This record gives sequence, structure tokens and C-alpha cells, in this order.
Amino acid sequence: MAKELTTRAENYSQWYNDLVIKADLAENSAVRGCMVIKPYGYAIWEKMQAALDKKFKDTGHSNAYFPLFIPKSFFSKEASHVEGFAKECAVVTHYRLKNDTVNGGVIVDPDSKLEEELIIRPTSETIIWSTYKNWIQSYRDLPLLINQWANVVRWEMRTRLFLRTAEFLWQEGHTAHSTMQEAVEETMRMVHVYADFAENFMAMPVIIGRKSENERFAGALDTYCIEALMQDGKALQAGTSHFLGQNFAKAFDVQFTSKEGKLEYVWATSWGVSTRLMGALVMAHSDDHGLVLPPKLAPIQVVIVPIYKGLDQLPGLNAVAEKIKKDLEDKGVSVKYDNRDTQKPGWKFAEYELKGVPVRLALGPRDLENGTIELARRDTLEKKILPQEKIADYIVELLDEIQKNIYTKALNFRENNITPVSTWDEFKEVLDTKGGFISAYWDGTAETEVKIKEETKATIRCIPLDTEENTGTDIFSGKPGKFKVLYARAY
Repeated sequence: MAKELTTRAENYSQWYNDLVIKADLAENSAVRGCMVIKPYGYAIWEKMQAALDKKFKDTGHSNAYFPLFIPKSFFSKEASHVEGFAKECAVVTHYRLKNDTVNGGVIVDPDSKLEEELIIRPTSETIIWSTYKNWIQSYRDLPLLINQWANVVRWEMRTRLFLRTAEFLWQEGHTAHSTMQEAVEETMRMVHVYADFAENFMAMPVIIGRKSENERFAGALDTYCIEALMQDGKALQAGTSHFLGQNFAKAFDVQFTSKEGKLEYVWATSWGVSTRLMGALVMAHSDDHGLVLPPKLAPIQVVIVPIYKGLDQLPGLNAVAEKIKKDLEDKGVSVKYDNRDTQKPGWKFAEYELKGVPVRLALGPRDLENGTIELARRDTLEKKILPQEKIADYIVELLDEIQKNIYTKALNFRENNITPVSTWDEFKEVLDTKGGFISAYWDGTAETEVKIKEETKATIRCIPLDTEENTGTDIFSGKPGKFKVLYARAY
């Protein structure tokens, strides 16, 4: 199976597409630009959901659900918001079909035109803030901390599985606060929640930073993000958290009576991650043999494959394998025992290597005689023979080691691919020959940012939070810059 993969060196983009499809994560659907997430891919997404959902609830948030359809008039209430999403909106204009008596089939019934068109949500700020107006009257109703798991539609013309599809799954948090300080704290809290999830569950190191004004979310006063580096040297925005100020509260007239008895507008945030994280997971860690999954997100953490010549050997192998499986499951490890007789062991080895199962155990007749078992690690492809009696305890520790090793490998790659530059020629050379993040001074103007993007397709990924304010020279304009930013070409 792995032999059918295009290698990363040969064509990274094709390698990614091959891997997503051949590892049974997703496939293109009959609807242009949309995808079918297959059971194995969805199982990974469910593990991501579960981990994130717990983090949201641990920080005081509750889940709710809001309509898929948003009245068109809602979008006109916040000017920058509608401008940011206008070109991506799918619009419902009619509500009924009828039989075509002339040509056969069905047609849209012209008599079913809606009085007001409905937008299929590209994001939910407008419908949620129209609802919050009914929920918020007093300071006692605040803070309001709500999260929604949902699908959204953004009409993309050039799509790629997980990374950019017309419809995708995500979560979106929407919170309301009585003070600006509370809202800013919430914005920062959630971007750090995302960073913690990316690093401790996805084993993917990220840089936390603030977006430039050009790259902000439409309708936000400030956008914070986590940026990750993929193996081809391109950046990927893995999550965002937005300080919305009072923009949406004013647009939808959401006011509350303060403790002092004054009528004030609430302060807002929104934040979200999507199934784009699935693409990040694939590109951050996988190799030419297939997926490499961090154990915390692997649907199957350990697979046991029996090796036998005759069916008479199977009962003994089954007994040992089932005991090992139970011992591991008792320790919280997810295990699959694959004793199918429809595929040979070599085929199974290739399948589970392609699917990124962190640990593979092989058990044959000789192992029964010797009380041993063969263990193979997916992250390093190393194999060793171990005693059966100690295998469960060993694997529990090994899974932690694999999780850390995958993270360390990705971190080392990123650190080796952050390049400081001080001249425009150096910037272009690094971008074209090495890629990765480029650290350079920026004069703070949108004009410079746009010109650099036009000439190189590189964008300011973020202004890192840990950036120290120093005086330097902008590599493009030659004007003074107060701090360094990270540039990169990106997905």
C-alpha cells in the first residue's frame, strides 16, 4: 500500500492527497468541493472533539446549537463582517421544487421564492448575537460562555480534502462579557487552550501570535492565532481566537444593566478550530510509508496480528492475544486484534503502517513456545522482541514515549526552519530555497504587507506574543520597524 504513495520529495501535494484517500480518512463527494469523512478519519475527529470539548467545559463553557440558516439582513448589520464573507456565501432563494412536465425531472418552483434570502452559515456571529439580545438583560446574565459544534459553508473554488472544502466541520465559541478586560482575557485564554491541545494531543508545536490588521477576522478588533509549520515548509493556521469588542453587541443592540444601574453594550469574543486540524495532523508528522498518528488521537493505539500456517495454530494464538488485549484495555489502551483469515500478515502490516497505528504486535507459534512477542513502533519503524508477561506495562510507557518523540521531532524541524533575515534579497532567497518561517522586522503598514504578498505569496503569519519590542529596519520598505513578525507561504 505504501508503495502506491507518491513520495514527499517527489510531489508533496500529491503525497498528501494520496495519503488522505488511501489511509481511508476522507474522499471527494458527489457534491463539488465537499468531502465525505470516512469512519477512520471521523474516529480521529471524534477524539479531537472529545479532548477539546473537555477543555471547553473545564473553562466554564456550555454547548448549544443555532440555526444553519441566517437571514440575509443580519449580515448587513456589521459592515466589515459582511465584506469579509460576502464572496463565500451560499444563498437559499426558494423553498420548493416541482415536477417539470415539459422536460421531466424537477425544477425550482418559481412561486416558492423566499421573501428574504437565507445565507447558509459561513460563521454564526450574526445569528448568535441576534439570539443573545433575548438572553442578556443584566450583569447577572454575564459572562455568557457558549460553544457550538456545527458545520459551515464557505464557497471555495479551489478545494483540498480537510484543508479547504466548501463545507467543513468545526466548533465556534461565542462569549459575552460585562467588561473589555474580561473579553480580552477570554480571547487569550482560548488561544492558549488551542495551543495546549495542539501540542499535547496533536504533538504539533505551534507559535501563538497576533494577526496583522490585514489578516484579522472580519468584524474583529484583534485576532490571535496558533501557527504550525508543515513538512514542506509552509505554515498552517490551526486555530483562531477573536476579540470582537462591542461591534456585534452594537449591531444587534445587545445591552445590559450594569451593577451601577447603567445601560451598557456587552463585550464579545469568538474562537474556533475546524477539520482543517485533520490536514495539519497528516502533514505535520506522516512519512512516505503512511500516517504517523500521536497515540492520544489514534483510534487504534495497538494492533495485534497473529502469524500462523495452519488453522490448528490459531486457538493458541487467540488465547494469548486476547489476554494481552484485555490487559491493555484494562490500562485504558485501545486495541484491535486482527485475526481475519482473508488477508495475509504482510498485507495487514502494510495496512496498519499506512493508517499510522502507533504500536503493532506480531504473535506466531514460536512466540508461544518462547513466551515472547514482536513489537514494532510506527514512529521510528523499530522492532524488538519482548516477553509477553511484561508487554502491557511496557506499551503504556511506550505510548507516552511515542507521543513525546513525535512532538520533539516536529519541534526540532520547526526550530531548524525559523530563519531571521535582515535584507530583502535574503528574504527572497530563504523563501525560495528553504521555506519555513522567516523572522523579519515589519514597518507596521498594510501597504508593505500587501506588496510583499504580491511579490512572493508570503504573508505575515503572526506577530509572536513573545516578541520583544526592538527597533529594526523593515526588510522591504527600509522604514523603521518596532518588532519582528513571522512570514511564510501558507495553506
